[in-house]
Amino acid sequence: MNIYEQNLPKTAANYAALTPVDFLLRAAEVYPDRLAVVHGKIRRTWLQTYQRAQQLAQALRALGVQKGDTITAMLPNTPEMLECHFGVPVLGAVLNALNTRLDAASLTYMLNHGQAKVVIVDREFSKVMKEAILNANVKPIVIDVDDSEYDGAGERIGTHEYEALLAGASTQSAPLTFQGDEWDAIALNYTSGTTGEPKGVVYHHRGAYMNAVSNILEWDLPSHPVYLWTLPMFHCNGWCFPWAIAARAGVNVCLRRVTPEGVFGAIRDYGVTHYCGAPIVHSMLVNAPDALKQDGMSKLNGGRVKGMVAGAAPSATLIEAMDALGITLTHVYGLTEVYGPCTVCAPQQEWDDLPAAERAVYHARQGVRYHLERDVRVLDPETMKPVPQDGETMGEIMFKGNIAMKGYLKNPQATQEAFAGGWF
Repeated sequence: MNIYEQNLPKTAANYAALTPVDFLLRAAEVYPDRLAVVHGKIRRTWLQTYQRAQQLAQALRALGVQKGDTITAMLPNTPEMLECHFGVPVLGAVLNALNTRLDAASLTYMLNHGQAKVVIVDREFSKVMKEAILNANVKPIVIDVDDSEYDGAGERIGTHEYEALLAGASTQSAPLTFQGDEWDAIALNYTSGTTGEPKGVVYHHRGAYMNAVSNILEWDLPSHPVYLWTLPMFHCNGWCFPWAIAARAGVNVCLRRVTPEGVFGAIRDYGVTHYCGAPIVHSMLVNAPDALKQDGMSKLNGGRVKGMVAGAAPSATLIEAMDALGITLTHVYGLTEVYGPCTVCAPQQEWDDLPAAERAVYHARQGVRYHLERDVRVLDPETMKPVPQDGETMGEIMFKGNIAMKGYLKNPQATQEAFAGGWF
């Protein structure tokens, strides 16, 4: 034992598990009165958002939820979905945000595979979820969310209603804080892959924390950004942005449905500064009517909106068109197993002097590792050695480090194969 290993123990004073849950507590303590959530007529501060997440946690605990239990959410981009990203993991429970576009058979499989203890469901999806639960082996506690911004069809199918549950939660109990290990599971996300049943990708608190901070670093995300929820929060937990926006005490502008009118209206009305989406979302904005675009961007006074693009490679033409519109795109790449985006096209200073069309070609390329990921390489899967970086030689994109899943739930063989050779 060397001298630095003697009488220098890890204690509660000098070590704490990394968890993105802590970002909400800091936002509430430092910026209690700053706006945190905009949803229709709803306006909530960071203190109110923290209090509601605590009430959710207390209510779930009263229902018998314990560490390691799966809490399934079938919700659009609403305040309740944001609250789940804090109120569930602070208990050590695991948030399973379901794709709201799936059919009942797929949902039934996921409920069974993830052993759902509780299902929180928006009224819009009550029909498909009712069928999924009816056919499931598990019999979860069902909590209905009746969003004031939803005026369509749907019934309450649960034994509890979300707002009533929060209202009845204890407010006298000591605030809950995460007591687990940073390697504990924080979320379960299903990916279809290419063959077979969906695989359950398990995230850990450390990875979610690291990717949230990396999002801040890659985007130079300032304090108090105004973030528009065009990206589904069910998709890789919103690429970890529920936690990143809390870390910067920004504004979450919720959007149930992504339409040009909704996006440009939010930019105009709330001063949106950042949003994320696949190329199809950005293309939708470029191809919107000119009057709508002009109205939406009119109050920026020469300022710009920052968009993050992933899911498919954006064309240089799209990047150039977005730039002309007043939206600067940051091109990232990743997949479910690495918490969403994990590499970024890092702009180089010499690109600034290039003509717009040529500069856009460079911005369409990928990519280098996120700050808090150990390594990303294109390797020959047979030799596990890097292929030439010539833009032509084929290989496999491989990741290593903090921003990688724990593995596939109940699938040790797939997990072992995915991590063979010390890389994902």
